[in-house]
Amino acid sequence: MNLLSQVKYLIKKELLLEWRSKYALNGVLLYVVSTVFVCFLSFVTAAPITLNALFWIIMLFASINAVSKSFLQESRGRQLYIYTIASPIALIISKTIYNILLMMVLTLIALFFYSLVFKYEPQDFGLYILATILGSLSFSTVFTMVSAIASKAGGNGSMLMAILSFPVIIPVIIVLIKLTKNAIDGLDRSVSMDEIGLLLVINGLVAAVSLLLFPYLWRD
Repeated sequence: MNLLSQVKYLIKKELLLEWRSKYALNGVLLYVVSTVFVCFLSFVTAAPITLNALFWIIMLFASINAVSKSFLQESRGRQLYIYTIASPIALIISKTIYNILLMMVLTLIALFFYSLVFKYEPQDFGLYILATILGSLSFSTVFTMVSAIASKAGGNGSMLMAILSFPVIIPVIIVLIKLTKNAIDGLDRSVSMDEIGLLLVINGLVAAVSLLLFPYLWRD
């Protein structure tokens, strides 16, 4: 099979496995809904900037729960099977695309529920949705690659994932909070071009590093 066929096959496999178990979707949705409800009970009224920070904290931990299973929970037998039918490039691309789709769905559902509970209405809702999509993209690319690296650490994978992702994900969170604050305040969209460009650059760099580094990890 060529690269495109391998990627399509692996994405289809991920979707089929998720449809059968619904582990990631149900687990993360339960986490998001319960956390938003607890926040609502604790902060009946809060400033928009506080609600914005809470939203990204919730989505950060939701993305860790959803994306970390990409490699950390793959059995040795399944890894060997994939090794025989697909190239490492196809595998990392398919995992990243699947995690992007999963995180976009979860983020949009979480934003809908968050807005419903808190009556959360940024002045520029279109820009806010764009920011959540870029955030989903950033979380997916970063945590997919870090999960691949951490999976080679054996029993210390979860700890290694937290350590490796920290230097990358903190700047992403800072940029996302600034971008969504601009949307809340209804500032002109030209003001937010630097943040949007920076997020795209970070995603591009992480994707490039993934494609270069993953074949050597997979060979191990």
